[in-house]
Amino acid sequence: MKFLAKYFEFERNQTTLMREVVAGLTTFTTMSYIVVVNPAILANAGIPEGPAFVATVLVAVVGCYLMGLYANRPFAIAPYMGENAFIAFTVCKMLGFAWQTALAAIFIAGVLFIVLTVLRLRQWVVDGVPTSLRYSFAVGIGLFLTFIGLNETGLVALGVPGAPVQAGHLTSHPVLIAVFGFVLLAALTIRKFPGAILVGIIITTGVAFVAGTAPAPTHLVSLPPSVGPILWQLDFRGALTWRAFPVVLTIFIMAFVDTMGTLIGLSARAGFLDETGRLPQIERPMLVDAITTTLAPVLGTTTAGAFVESATGIEAGGRTGFTVLVTGTCFLLTLFFAPFVAAVPAQAYGPALILVGLFMLSPITKIDFSDYSESIPSFAVVVLMAFTFNIAIGISAGFVLYPICKLVAGKPEQVKPGVWVLTTLSLLFFVFYPYS
Repeated sequence: MKFLAKYFEFERNQTTLMREVVAGLTTFTTMSYIVVVNPAILANAGIPEGPAFVATVLVAVVGCYLMGLYANRPFAIAPYMGENAFIAFTVCKMLGFAWQTALAAIFIAGVLFIVLTVLRLRQWVVDGVPTSLRYSFAVGIGLFLTFIGLNETGLVALGVPGAPVQAGHLTSHPVLIAVFGFVLLAALTIRKFPGAILVGIIITTGVAFVAGTAPAPTHLVSLPPSVGPILWQLDFRGALTWRAFPVVLTIFIMAFVDTMGTLIGLSARAGFLDETGRLPQIERPMLVDAITTTLAPVLGTTTAGAFVESATGIEAGGRTGFTVLVTGTCFLLTLFFAPFVAAVPAQAYGPALILVGLFMLSPITKIDFSDYSESIPSFAVVVLMAFTFNIAIGISAGFVLYPICKLVAGKPEQVKPGVWVLTTLSLLFFVFYPYS
């Protein structure tokens, strides 16, 4: 215990071993859906589900352990949602690339990330990000999580042209269970109950099993399939072509801005940013992200990085890398307890995502709304991140608008060199993005 307290600096970070354990379990519970959802999405690209499940788990385990032991931050790592759908539906289905080619493109992007991070060029670029945009990332991610939670629970459903979303079936049993879960979470949070989010998810899961709105697992233990069929299946010849260049570029920029926005957004909520709005030693979590992004296609899955659901663990009190060591261990156990993890229904973890969205709105007070050259780009980040259901689009829009607004306001000196780099990358992102 003393060794752990000293290594992870529990006292300096105002946390305890028990709080870190609860935070790690909370983070895992809210993001454990990835071990089921990611293989299902990648199956649309032709990647076998069984091996993809193992690859997903292994990437999460390695990423979480590296983040915990090297970066000492409570940011859990796993294959990204969004990027997996981009690869499966746009790159493979719409554009016709083989999944082996897509994975090679991700590997190339990952190697570039490692080089840029080691040379500290990524840190130089990130250090130039304006404070207002840093806080808008947190707010946008909060609303993004809220929308995911609303949709997953059935409180919000897809609509029709002209009214793209609508209320779900609010009197259906699954939605009522989700409403119960949200009210329970709210009550536990108001009463400052220890581990409120995790306890709420567990209780709501039990209620869903009893009510019959979610099937209880028929067995708890199973042996994992082999990852062999997708291990190191990288088609570099197909990825290193002019036709594949837009794909590689899009993957690179999406991963770059997603990771940067997530790290800064989570850090803003956790109180990790210094007085200038910067995350000390940001190169460490960035290097972990770069390594796992490179490892992911080798094992047979898509881009990996810091998960926004880490916010739930942060709200539960997680402040050090020990949080994600717990999360990584839980992922490792899913190799053998997948039936139990897969049984946690959306009506149980969805309310947690909705509530965390509220928690992540607080940095909005630090944005200067009286200065329109600051607030307009920040507003674009928040609304586009949520309403396009794409973190990269929201962040990229902010980087395009920020220098434009500053030039119009007659304040070009406030645009740092790193922002111009991000603006250029963002413009390339919008030009080459394979719109459906």
